[in-house]
Amino acid sequence: MRSTTLSEEERNLGMQPIGKVLEELDLKAHDLVAASTEQLTHKMVSRAVKGRRLTKNTREKVIRALNAAAGRSFAPERLFNY
Repeated sequence: MRSTTLSEEERNLGMQPIGKVLEELDLKAHDLVAASTEQLTHKMVSRAVKGRRLTKNTREKVIRALNAAAGRSFAPERLFNY
């Protein structure tokens, strides 16, 4: 019987492009949390940057918060490589 849980390698995907975008824009996790109108936590942003596989809903919250904080629009493909 196959387990439905992901292995450690499948969950941790390494540093994501969103980390570099945040660095280039001089933004921190707190800036995204403050800009978000949704329930976004520092831990969610941290996991996004570190490459922890996120649910689609969480990934979209992070993208919307980044777009609000940066004042521009980023495509998901530019921020995540999964």
